[in-house]
Amino acid sequence: MSSRRSGSRITEDDLNELVAKLQSLLPEARRRSMGRASASKLLKETCSYIKSLQREVGDLSDRLSDLMSSLDDNSAQAELIRSLLR
Repeated sequence: MSSRRSGSRITEDDLNELVAKLQSLLPEARRRSMGRASASKLLKETCSYIKSLQREVGDLSDRLSDLMSSLDDNSAQAELIRSLLR
């Protein structure tokens, strides 16, 4: 990793290390007991996982908006939700 810090090109070892770290962050990749996946497959899985997280955030945001709109703005529940979001 020192080669990246010094501004040099990324070595194959650096790339392998980064791919391994990325693989350890993906739930699907961690569940598989197989060895290291190809970098291209791992990048596709990463993109898919990020898209699913974005959908989940959108869904949760919609649910929160629905919940907030159903509550009285001055209610204890609304205040509790606002305090949790801060």
